[in-house]
Amino acid sequence: MKRLLNTLYITTPNAYISKEGTNIVISVDNEERFRIPSMNLQAINTFGYQGASPGVMKLCADNGIALTFFSPNGRFIARCQGPTQGNILLRIKQYRILDDAEARVRISRLFIYGKLFNTRAILRRCIRDYPAHTQKCLIEKSAERIRMLAIRTLAQTDLDQLRGLEGEGASEYFSVFDHLILHQKREFRFEGRVRRPPTDYINAMLSFAYSMLANDCAAALEGVGLDPAAGFMHALRPGRNSLALDLMEEMRGYIVDRFVLSLINTRQITPSDFKRHTSIDSEMDTSVTLTESGMKKFLTAWQARKKTEFQHPFINEKISIGLLPHVQALLLARFIRGDIDNYPVFLMK
Repeated sequence: MKRLLNTLYITTPNAYISKEGTNIVISVDNEERFRIPSMNLQAINTFGYQGASPGVMKLCADNGIALTFFSPNGRFIARCQGPTQGNILLRIKQYRILDDAEARVRISRLFIYGKLFNTRAILRRCIRDYPAHTQKCLIEKSAERIRMLAIRTLAQTDLDQLRGLEGEGASEYFSVFDHLILHQKREFRFEGRVRRPPTDYINAMLSFAYSMLANDCAAALEGVGLDPAAGFMHALRPGRNSLALDLMEEMRGYIVDRFVLSLINTRQITPSDFKRHTSIDSEMDTSVTLTESGMKKFLTAWQARKKTEFQHPFINEKISIGLLPHVQALLLARFIRGDIDNYPVFLMK
């Protein structure tokens, strides 16, 4: 089993990454602030525009350390990697699926079913844990509608129709997401999913964490020899890791949504951890992002969450949450190779 090492998060905007020997060195204004042996790292995520030296890029590429660049607001920019190490025979099989409409639908059905099943499980868990919830009936109705949509996906043979069912399920789920917020309700009001740009605290956290999860999924797919750009459900576009977006669908709720809700409901994150950006052309607030201190809080909790262990329902082993993308990528590769009859999509217990 792959060992989950540390992820280094660099949030200081003017930090520069270099190397000395096999050590990763972080400098600010030409002054060293931090160093860590590269052998202790699995990934480096940096949020700024100062960049990294070619030497540290090579060090990361040679040692399988994912070096990813995000904007200060958490928007994905690029990922640095070495020469492609993918299994060419596995990738040929993967590419053949792209030309097989029936096979694409078969796999996409599982991704979408997993997403719908897990979002319903989140709603059902809220009902179970808080039986006196004032909006219990409304949450139950949404959970039932999502259950019916999930059942319909299993009989669907058209990819566009499948995408439509996924969209209906997401809309239903987010229509009651606000009711899952039990504390700080006035400050953390959720009125719907807004992506670019996020206009409230919750959307800011969801978008930020989804971006990091997509990057983790891309790295996991590369690690097992698959092409993260050659997806089956999401449309293929230059620069888009479509298969990583496919894979993350089943994990969104379990890894990200529950995490964001926990931060709010346990008051680990408060309104003071965010800042608003006003458009030059308008007096209206147009976007919300985490402050530098808020981002540090968020990432510290995110790293702790990834180290939490749980029992994987298919391999029947205890693994850390951070390894879930790697396990699912491995299972997907085994399915594409023909080692197993079906892809065992991750389903929450």
